Amino acid sequence: MPRKARPPQSARNNAKKARAWRDKYGRNVVKGGTLVGWKRASQLASGQMLSEETIRRMANFGRHKKNAAVDPKYKGEPWRDRGYVAWLLWGGSSGISWAKRMVDKWNREDKRKSR
Repeated sequence: MPRKARPPQSARNNAKKARAWRDKYGRNVVKGGTLVGWKRASQLASGQMLSEETIRRMANFGRHKKNAAVDPKYKGEPWRDRGYVAWLLWGGSSGISWAKRMVDKWNREDKRKSR
């Protein structure tokens, strides 16, 4: 049976923030993220159940942790920081941490089953 989970509200809020910036300032100003990132933000913002595959991809996005904070040169306009926008699209720090916890839990379950 495929595993799914609903993202936490904090991850939903991070995705909503990035989407709101794009709605307010436009695509020509808010340039961070890929098409996949914007799709992920839509999934997160809506609070829909996410597949295990998607959650594993979110956990993998942790490799971009350097983007978890706004670059100081964009302090007054964080929506111009492409890396930070991308980070929020994937749920931000809370979303990535949640995804890693889910993956760790599933990996432990799989290990127990294979004994």
